[in-house]
This record gives sequence, C-alpha cells and structure tokens, in this order.
Amino acid sequence: MVESLLQAASPPPRAAALAQLERTLALLTEIPAAGLVVAEILLLSAGVTSRYVFHRPLVWSDELASALFLWLALLGAVIALQRGEHMRLTVLVNAAPPGLRGWMEALGSAIVIACMLALLAPAEQYIEDQWVVTTPALQIHDGVRVAAILLGAVLMSCVAVIRLFRFATPAQAAGAVILVAAGAAGLWAVQDVIAPWGNIDLVLFFVVLVGFCVAIGTPIAFAFGAATLAYLAVTTDTPLSTVVNRIDEGMSELILLAVPLFVFLGVLIEMMGLARALVNFMVALLGHVRGGLSYVLLAAMYLVSGISGSKAADMAAVAPSLFPDMRRRGAHPGELVAQLAASGAMSETIPPSLVLITIGSSCGVSIAGLFTGGMLPAAAGALALVLVCRYRSRGDDLRGARRARFGHMLRTGAVAAPALVLPFLIRAAVVKGVATATEVSTVGIAYTVVVGFLVYRQFDGRRLYPMLVSTAALSGAILLIIGMATAMAWALTQSGFSQQLVEAMIHMPGGKAGFLGVSIVVFAVLGSLLEGIPAIVLFGPLLFPAARAIGVNDVHYAMTVVLAMGLGLFAPPFGIGFYFSCAIGGATPDEAMGRVWPYLGALLLAVIAVAAIPWLSTGFL
Repeated sequence: MVESLLQAASPPPRAAALAQLERTLALLTEIPAAGLVVAEILLLSAGVTSRYVFHRPLVWSDELASALFLWLALLGAVIALQRGEHMRLTVLVNAAPPGLRGWMEALGSAIVIACMLALLAPAEQYIEDQWVVTTPALQIHDGVRVAAILLGAVLMSCVAVIRLFRFATPAQAAGAVILVAAGAAGLWAVQDVIAPWGNIDLVLFFVVLVGFCVAIGTPIAFAFGAATLAYLAVTTDTPLSTVVNRIDEGMSELILLAVPLFVFLGVLIEMMGLARALVNFMVALLGHVRGGLSYVLLAAMYLVSGISGSKAADMAAVAPSLFPDMRRRGAHPGELVAQLAASGAMSETIPPSLVLITIGSSCGVSIAGLFTGGMLPAAAGALALVLVCRYRSRGDDLRGARRARFGHMLRTGAVAAPALVLPFLIRAAVVKGVATATEVSTVGIAYTVVVGFLVYRQFDGRRLYPMLVSTAALSGAILLIIGMATAMAWALTQSGFSQQLVEAMIHMPGGKAGFLGVSIVVFAVLGSLLEGIPAIVLFGPLLFPAARAIGVNDVHYAMTVVLAMGLGLFAPPFGIGFYFSCAIGGATPDEAMGRVWPYLGALLLAVIAVAAIPWLSTGFL
C-alpha cells in the first residue's frame, strides 16, 4: 500500500523508466542467483556421494562451494532489496500517517544508499589485500571471491537509488538525501568532541543511531552497517576495510551454506506434497476429538519445522490445510492466528532451525549437540500449548466432525510414511556422520525429490525457478544481517564493551538463576525488536562466554535464549512473526492480539522450566 501511494504521486514517464530499469537489474541478478543455488546443491551432493559412497573425498568441492557461496549471498541480498524482503521493523512505519510514512521510507532508502556507498572504497581495498591469497586446491585468487562484496554494494546502491526516486516524491527524495548527508557531515565535524566520550559513543551510535534507523523502517542489516561504519570512521583510526573483512568473515562460514539449502528444502516439501500428507494423516487420527485440529496444528509445526528450518515456510505449509476446517467448527480467526503464532514460537529449537545453525557458527557451539538438544525443549513448549488449546477448545462445534474409519487412517498413514521419515533421516545423517550439518540438507533435498516424483507426483516445473530465486533472496537477507552484525559485534568487542558486559553478567546477583532470568528477558526483547538471527549474531558472541564462565552448558543456554527469542519474535506489538502469522492466517492483528497472550504465557512457563531444568536440553547429549 505504501508503494502504491507513493507511486501514484510520481510522474508516470519517470516511474515507467525506473520500473523498466529495475526489471532489467532484477533479470541480471536473479538468473545467476538461481544458478548458484543449483550449483551449491550439486556441489555438496557430489561431496557427500563421493565421500560416503565411493570413499573418495573431493578435496576441492568445499573450496569451490565456499567461493560461490559469497556470490550467492550478495546477489540474494540485492534481490531481497529489490523485493523489499529484508528484515525490518514496520510497526511504526505502518502506524504513521501517509505523508510521514513517505518521508520515513525515503529516509530509509537514503540510509541504505549511504551505507553501501561508504563500503565501496573499503571493499576495493579489501579485494587488493586478498588478491595475494590463493586457495590451496584450485589455486583461485581469493580476490575473485571477495569481489562479490564490491559488486553487491554497487548493485544495492543502484537498487536503493532506483527505489528512492521511483516511490518517493522529488521533494521527499531530495530531502532524505540532504538529511543523511547533513547528519554524516555533522558527525564528522564534531568527531574531536565525541571521540573521547568512551561508552557514551557506543550509546550514540549503537543505541540512538541504530534505534532511529530501525524505527523508521530501515532494513536491520543496513542499520547495523551504517552505525558500525559511522562509529569506526568518527571515533577510531581503524581502516574501514576491516569492516569488509568482518562482513566477509561473518557471511563466509561454510556452515552457513546450510541456510539457503534448508530454505530451498522448505519450499520443496510444500511443492512436492510432503507437508500436506503429514497434515492429512494427523487430521485422520485426531480431527474428531475436541481441540483435535489444534493438536494437529501443533504436531504438524513440530514435524515440519524439523524439515524446513524456516518459520514462514512452516506456517505457509500447514495453515491452509487446517484453517478451513477449524473455521467450520466455529474457531475465531484471531484464535487460529494466535495458535499459529504460538506454535511458531514453540518450534524455534527444532532442528534444523536456522537460528541453531547460526548459534553454532557464531558462538562456537556443536551443531550436532544443538540438533540433539532441541527436541525436548520444544516438546515442553508443545505440552504447555496443548493444555491451553484443550481449555480454549471447550466450545468447539463437533457436530460435523466424524471419527475417521480405520481403513482411512491406514491409507493416510501409508501415504504419509515417506514424509514422516524425512525429519528422522535428516537428524540421523548428522548424528551418524553421513553428512555434515552443511551437507545434510542435500540429503533431504535428494530424498524429497525422489519421494515427490515416485510417491506424491506433485512436481510442478513452472515453480522451480521462482523457488530458486526466492531461496536466494531470503538467504541473502539473512546472511547480510549476519555479516553486518558480525562487523558490529567486532566493533563492540574492540571498544571493550564486551568484556564489561561479561563481567557484569558474571557478577549478577542470583548466580546461574539470575543470569538465566536476565538472559530470558534480554533475548525476548531482542527477539521482538531484531528477530532471532541478528540478535544472536550480535549478542551471542558476547553472552555465551559469560554463560560458560558461570558454568552454564552451551546447549542449555542456547535452548533457553532461542525459546526466549521465539517469544519476542511472535509477541505483539513489535514481534514481526506475529504479523506474518496474521498474514498467513487471514486475520487482522486486532483480532489476534488479545487472544495470543494465554498461549505466550504458557510458553513463558515452558521457557522457565527449560532454564530451570538443564536435563531437558542436555539429557541426550
């Protein structure tokens, strides 16, 4: 709606020319990005097959996959910017009057432009520095790999400029550029004054500036990047190429290659019919009992989350199959969305959750341990939600519900059996050492393709290319946040803040209990404002050492904070997960906001139980 209002105010010839330019740019980025997703799947599949089947490891496959991965991430970030799919806080923007909203959108675009332009010279310097480094197996100059950062910054600058002048009025566009330029010049002019301020500098740049950028709807990744670049340029002598180095370090962890592959697996299981088969089987088992469809929703989210790793994909796969029948039984639309949001929060620890993969990458925690430890905490949350669903479903109209015949149960169970195998196959492949956490998604993709063709026969070739492009876009949005948050966390570490934070948390009253209690509150707030992945990349490296120092197990701490972030992510009024639950469930936020709190309250009790009983997280390690 924002874009349509702004577009109506733009001169048609200019808008048409800019729209055509944007379509051309999209074509130039989407085709190679889709090809790179396919290439990564084939490379990692070849590596698993060669090592496990033929016992001849390909020494170059991971090397090439890593080089292509950075290009995939940056092209995906460009596509996400074109589509407006970068993670951002939209509550305040949507609540603003249309005129003010246009200014906020324009200012956000101008900040993106400034951030990307500020990266150009440092990125070029970084390419020169890395050119002397060659890969051991393929002997490729590393500068070829990191050139993706420079090209990504150029393309994102172009996209942001096009969108600024396409959707903003001339006055808004010019005013936004002038305001950002004046702000940068003002900070530069007073650098001698603010440089000695110490921790007050951190508040100015990483609280006030980041908070302002996020509040006006600037994508979170660019808010982090702009604040980090401004802080280092104004208060330190650190070369800005260091920021590019840290972005590269954050985005190039090979374990993060699991992100696009699991995202693709999530959309693949929906297209191939595996998710629907699971739901149909559980409906046959439980659909006739009071609250049965609510239980099916929780069970389906528990199983599907273990397959896809993407909350939006999980909910989109499950809700359309269940909500029509639930509405026919008299369920309120807001109640359905409340249950959907709560089930999304409950399933955050179910492997292969992208948040768990991010924790393993950024905080040095065993991925296999996280995958093993995540099941019981989610089960505790599911049990709490079952009790609430049972109580709130006491008024369901069951007159149209019929117990499924035993033969029908057997048939739906037989159809669902191949789909039921998939989550257990994924976990077994990691635990048994068949594939790494990075490679295991290719096992799931291969299995899904085979089962989809032979059993469910729902493959739609026309959807394949859009799925690949969407995978690149979502992955790019996630990975750019990780890269920018890594740079920001490094800046905070160099300032000495991280050590001060660790010391304060270690000496907090209450020992472990006090530390875990404060962590629940902190990560619930962070999950609401920043979402799980940027929050964990930014604060995980700071707080996990503090947890270790007072004797809290890494996996136990990870489960506690991930569930707490899930609460924040799906809690109104700021949790963005709550709003895409509303979009998927077809209800307004007003209808669901009052109904979601009993479910979130039950989940809070489950989080406290997980924090208080370490065995729930570590009992099977």
